[in-house]
Amino acid sequence: MSALDLTTGQSGHGRAYWALADCWNIVRRGLTHYQRQPVNIAWMLGFPILSVLLYGYVFGSAMKVPGGGDYKDFLMPGMFVMTMAFGFINTATVVVYDSTNGVIDRFRSMPMAPSAVVAGRGATDLIMACAELTILMLTAIAMGWRPDGGLDFLLAFGLLLWLRLSLIWLGVWLGLLVPNPEAAGGLFAVAFPLTMISSIFVAPQLMPDWLGFVAAWNPISSTAAATRELFGTPVGSGDSWVEQHALLMSGLWPVILTAIFLPLAVRRFQKLSR
Repeated sequence: MSALDLTTGQSGHGRAYWALADCWNIVRRGLTHYQRQPVNIAWMLGFPILSVLLYGYVFGSAMKVPGGGDYKDFLMPGMFVMTMAFGFINTATVVVYDSTNGVIDRFRSMPMAPSAVVAGRGATDLIMACAELTILMLTAIAMGWRPDGGLDFLLAFGLLLWLRLSLIWLGVWLGLLVPNPEAAGGLFAVAFPLTMISSIFVAPQLMPDWLGFVAAWNPISSTAAATRELFGTPVGSGDSWVEQHALLMSGLWPVILTAIFLPLAVRRFQKLSR
């Protein structure tokens, strides 16, 4: 078959078809890398499980929950949120590895949809996030956590993925900024304050006033509070407006984060060719 015949055959499909096909190829590439690097999967799935066991059993007896109640019921939704928040470090590490090893340059030189690289990376991360959440929830159930089922459960699961999707763009942007994969490990210095100064482990009303204000307005806190309510394990909320409207803010914060970091990631990606 001649080159003209190939071109004619491919032109029978629209741009949307080839964009989806290119995106799927990027997803397959990402999943294949995970399959061939089981140590990375063990780390990604093992660290959250160890964190749940550590905070649930070692520190759980010393923690207080506003209004009383079991600390494990308070902790588990927060741990799900923390896992989603830490995911941007993995995104950044993969992006900086591809960037420094010329993989992204090779993609840019190929006849593929420009959106496929970013969309494929996001889809791969969401697939892994679903696996992480499923394993974490099974671990939590084994520890005695019992969420409410039904549509509220599905909505809570969706909010966790919604947060993860918004942080993908933060990971892509940071991955294009840091010079090498080793430097990407330093992003834990960004992730730890982001997760610790929140309502993941301690309710903001139990913190000093100024610190509680910062924690309450942390986007992660809104998702944590909303998922606790949807899972059927609510605790006494604070008096601030953002805490009283956690469900609304858990949907709004990811939109704001995407509006900030997606343009930054696109702009940085465009600068790679200059």
